[in-house]
Amino acid sequence: MKYDFNLEDRSKKYKAILIQVIITLAEIAVVVFAAYAVTHYGLEKMSISGDYMNPTLEDGDDVLVNKMSYVISSIKRNDVIVIKQDGSGHSYYSVARVMGLPGETVQIKDGYLYINGSQLDEKYNFPVMDNGGLALENIVLDEDEYFVLCDNRNEGEDSRNANTGNILKKNIVGKAWLRTNSLAVINSINKFGEDNSSGKD
Repeated sequence: MKYDFNLEDRSKKYKAILIQVIITLAEIAVVVFAAYAVTHYGLEKMSISGDYMNPTLEDGDDVLVNKMSYVISSIKRNDVIVIKQDGSGHSYYSVARVMGLPGETVQIKDGYLYINGSQLDEKYNFPVMDNGGLALENIVLDEDEYFVLCDNRNEGEDSRNANTGNILKKNIVGKAWLRTNSLAVINSINKFGEDNSSGKD
C-alpha cells in the first residue's frame, strides 16, 4: 500500500494553521473581555466640574475612579468617593469625602463635625462650616448609609443639603483614585494638609 506523504503533510499544515487561528481568536476574545471588564467594572475616567472639592480637586481635573475598590475592601472615613445621583430627570456624578459611617450618629455644631456625640478629630485642616444644614440636628445613619462632605465645605452641596442627603452604598460608584492630569494619587494630594495637632480617626 502506498502513502500520499504530500497529503499527510498538507493535513498537518492545515491543522497547525487551524490551531493558530483558534489561539489568535481566543487571545482577541480575552483582550476584548479584559477591556470591557476594566471599562465597566474596573476603572472609569471622569472630569471634575466645579470648585466644591477645592483645593484637593479642582475644576477641570481628570479623575480615574477605581470601581473595584469597594468590592474587595470597605468604605472608610476620609475616602474620596464618586457618587451617582439622580435629579431633574437625569443621572450625574459627583465627588465627596466620606465622614459618617453606617450606624453612626452625625451632627454639626458650631461649624464642627460630631460623631456619636464627640467632636471628630479631623484628619485634615478643613475650614469651619458656616452652615450645618440638615446636620444641625442629629442624623442617625442606617446600615447602608454614609454622610459625606465636600472639601470646600462652605461652597459645595453634600449630605447637609436635602438635594443630596445621606448616600446609599448602592449609589457609590467607586473610589476617586488618581488625578490623571498630574498623575497624583488623590489620597496624597489634599492641599489642606494633615492636622498634626489632633489625632486621626
